[in-house]
Amino acid sequence: MVLRIANRDARRLWLEAQGLSAAPTGPLDLPDIIRRLGFVQLDTIRVVARAHDHILWSRNQNYREPMLEKCLARDRHVFEHFTHDASLIPMDFYPMWRRQFRRMEARLERSQWYRSMPDAAGREDIKARIAAEGPLSTKAFDTKIEGPREMWHRPPHKLALDYMWYVGDLSTSHRENFTKHYDLTHRVIPQHLRDMEHEDEAQLDWLCRAALARLAFGTVGDIQRFWAAADMAEVKAWTLANAGQLVPVEVEGADGQWAAALAPADIEARLNAAPAPTSRLRILNPFDPVIRDRNRLTRLFGFDYRIEIFVPAEKRQWGYYVYPLLESDRFVGRIEVKSDRDKGELSVHQLWVEPGVKWTDARQAKLNAELDRMARFVGATDVVWLTG
Repeated sequence: MVLRIANRDARRLWLEAQGLSAAPTGPLDLPDIIRRLGFVQLDTIRVVARAHDHILWSRNQNYREPMLEKCLARDRHVFEHFTHDASLIPMDFYPMWRRQFRRMEARLERSQWYRSMPDAAGREDIKARIAAEGPLSTKAFDTKIEGPREMWHRPPHKLALDYMWYVGDLSTSHRENFTKHYDLTHRVIPQHLRDMEHEDEAQLDWLCRAALARLAFGTVGDIQRFWAAADMAEVKAWTLANAGQLVPVEVEGADGQWAAALAPADIEARLNAAPAPTSRLRILNPFDPVIRDRNRLTRLFGFDYRIEIFVPAEKRQWGYYVYPLLESDRFVGRIEVKSDRDKGELSVHQLWVEPGVKWTDARQAKLNAELDRMARFVGATDVVWLTG
C-alpha cells in the first residue's frame, strides 16, 4: 500500500525539514543552518531586514546581520552562485555545483542581453585587472550602455562580470553595503574543492537527493524547483531511474485532496521523529524557503500568498512588502511592518487576519512579543502601531 501522509503530518515534516519546527533559540551554528536549508537566497530589498538575514534570524534569533558576511568573506564557509536566484551555498557543495556553471553558460550564450558584452579578449582584460588589483565591483569600471536604454539593459562591463561569475571564472569575494566584489575563483574557492571532479550524472543524482532530503517529500516539480539547477526532464528521468530507492506517498492537501509524491527511504522514521512545531508566532520573510514555492505553500497550508513588489500600488491587494504570520503549523495572518533605523523604530502599518482565524488576546500577545524580538534584531528601540 502507498504510504499516506495526512495534512497536519505533512506540515510538521516540512517545517521540521526547513528548520522552523523548534523555537529559534539556543547556540547558533550558522554554517549548519545553511547546510540544513541547502542555500540562502540573497535579496537587496531591506524593508525591515534583507531576506537572507531575516531567513537566518527566523531559524535562530541569536543571529545578527554581520555574521553572514563573515561566513562568506572571512571564513569561506559558503560561496555565492545562482539557484533560482543569487544565493549563498555551503562551500563543500561546490564540486556538485559545477554542472550549474555549464548550464548557465549555455543559457547565456543564447541570451540576447549578453551579445553586447566584451569578447573573450575583453573579458581577459577584466580578469587581468582583478588579478593585479584584487577584488573589484562594477563601480571600478565605467563602460556605458550604447543605444536605447531598456529594462534590465546593463553596461558591457557589468555583463562581462556577470557572465564570468555565472560560468565560474569569477567568484564573489565579499560584499560591501551589499555591492558584490568579484575575484578570481582560485582565490576564493579552496583548491581541494576545485580539484574534485564528478560526472554530470553523479552531480544530478546529488542535486535530486539533496533536494528531496530537504523537502521531506515532493513532486517532480517540487524537486526541480528546489535548486532550479536541473531541467524538469532531467529530474523526471532521475525519479524513474531511482524508483526502487524512493518511497511513493500520497500527501493530503489543505483542501482535503490527496496527491501523489515521492519521499526518501527514511520517510517513516522521519514521520515518527518530527516534533510538533513550536506554538510561537513567527513573522516570516516573503522569500523564506517555506514561502518561496507558492504552489507548495498553497497546497500544504491553504495560504494564498503573492509578493506584490512588482505590482502597481493601485492594484495591490495587500501591500508592497507584506510578511506572512506562522503560528505552529498554520498561517494565521499577514502584516505590513517597516523599520526606520535612523529613528530606531519598527512600525506596523497593517495587520490582516486569515479567514477562519479568531484573533485573540493571546495571539496579539504572541505577535507583540515577536515584534519586540524583531525590533531588537534590527536595532530598534520602539514598536509603533500606525494602523487603527
